[in-house]
Amino acid sequence: MSNCAQRLLDLLVAHGIETVFGIPGVHTVELYRGLPDSGLKHVTPRHEQGAGFMADGYARATGKPAACFIISGPGMTNIATAMGQALADSVPMLVISSVNRRDTLGRGQGRLHELPDQQRTLSGVSVFSHTLQTPEALPEVLGRAFAVFKSARPGPVHIEIPLDVMPQACPALVPKVTEVFPPTAPDAALAWAADWLADAERPLVLLGGGCAAAGDAVRTLVERLDAPAMTTINAKGVLGCDHPLDLGACASLPAGRELARHADVVLALGTELGETDYDLTFDGGFHLEGRLIRVDIDAQQLARNQAADLALLADVGEVALGLLERLPHQASREGAARVADTRAALALRDADDVAPYADFLDTLREALPDATIVGDSTGPVYAGNFIAEMPAPRRWFNAATGYGTLGYGLPAALGAALGVPERPVIALVGDGGLMFTLAEIATAREAGVPLAIVIWNNAGYGEIRRYMDAQDVPRLGVDLAAPDFVTLARSMDCHGVRVSTRAALHQALQASRQAQGPTLIDVEADRWSA
Repeated sequence: MSNCAQRLLDLLVAHGIETVFGIPGVHTVELYRGLPDSGLKHVTPRHEQGAGFMADGYARATGKPAACFIISGPGMTNIATAMGQALADSVPMLVISSVNRRDTLGRGQGRLHELPDQQRTLSGVSVFSHTLQTPEALPEVLGRAFAVFKSARPGPVHIEIPLDVMPQACPALVPKVTEVFPPTAPDAALAWAADWLADAERPLVLLGGGCAAAGDAVRTLVERLDAPAMTTINAKGVLGCDHPLDLGACASLPAGRELARHADVVLALGTELGETDYDLTFDGGFHLEGRLIRVDIDAQQLARNQAADLALLADVGEVALGLLERLPHQASREGAARVADTRAALALRDADDVAPYADFLDTLREALPDATIVGDSTGPVYAGNFIAEMPAPRRWFNAATGYGTLGYGLPAALGAALGVPERPVIALVGDGGLMFTLAEIATAREAGVPLAIVIWNNAGYGEIRRYMDAQDVPRLGVDLAAPDFVTLARSMDCHGVRVSTRAALHQALQASRQAQGPTLIDVEADRWSA
């Protein structure tokens, strides 16, 4: 008879999990007994935080969750940062961990990896955290997790298995996978929303990450309304490249706010209307004076940040299709002209904090036009959040919004590359942020992934330096000594090259697709900017 740990593998496969990120330890070794024969792909990061970021990038690129196998205690506190980022950005992630024996929990006996209350510690960075008491409860608990992933606002789910439960004999568990559907808006609410939108003279659409899985329907709705559309970072690409109604992420800028203020009806689809997308100046200046229709899969989110006049608890794609049925005729509201006027007023490519990176970002897109670009918190990423255009959703994401952690870019890009191996992936990182998870270069090499790791090397924390200067704060802790990244890459049996021109960067990016592993491209920021 198989044990609990082996039955877990069967259930993960039944629920569609394909990849597991984990570092084996004495407390999780039982999970690895049946792993070679399970059909699951296992990737070993060099740090548990890297495991979480890889699962995050995998999910954002594919729309499907991955699992993490993590040891109790330090393994869980290590992955907590990655879980916090995933929770902030509504990214599905299944974290399976060990925990000490049931009879020892909470007793403070100084056992290996002991936390006073591991489940309680992790509940703050997860949709829910559960301690498995018996093997027979596995199908129910996993069913809850996948119900969250499929029909509610997703995020990390943590399931911990006590050391005395993991090896328990367990009969065959029927891997019943329930088809779960998100809530649907009532016909009356859809009719009400459609009436408001039909009567609007100056409508505006706000697109959030909840639109990523419904790009075609959302794009058609925006065109049917002939309405300008602002996108959050996680909605970039929903309208495709160069769409005449796409304003991009401009809600924090004066011209964008002016347009929003004068909209008579605002349709917010799958966006939390949060600070890092709508108030990057931190002055509370994003105001909506027209009627607000909000659509979200999370009932609580419908009441946060901006009070709605009409709130629909429903899947964005279903609402978009429902509105299209009720708005059969193409409106004519000069939407493209309004967008063009706002873009001219924004003049984003000429802005002081964007212009230095415009040619650099153009080069990335020209060299690898179909690439997914995964970023850390660094100057080119901040600029790209404003001006980068993507041909489809899930091609541009980063940790510069929401939880805002450093070290995300490299491991998340590796997760994306493993999830969509047919597509080029660029990790766009700064030299400071890369040092947080530098060891994951070895993981990428081991996986044989042709990942382009592009470092904007400005010798430290350049964005914080700039902020210190603006606030008249002495520079301290921001000028950092970095290793020779090219030599470091070669020591890990990876290709490394240093560049400072568009031609050299273009060539290195194209060559990276032919490599048998990652290519590290060190961009000398001071020479590029000169």
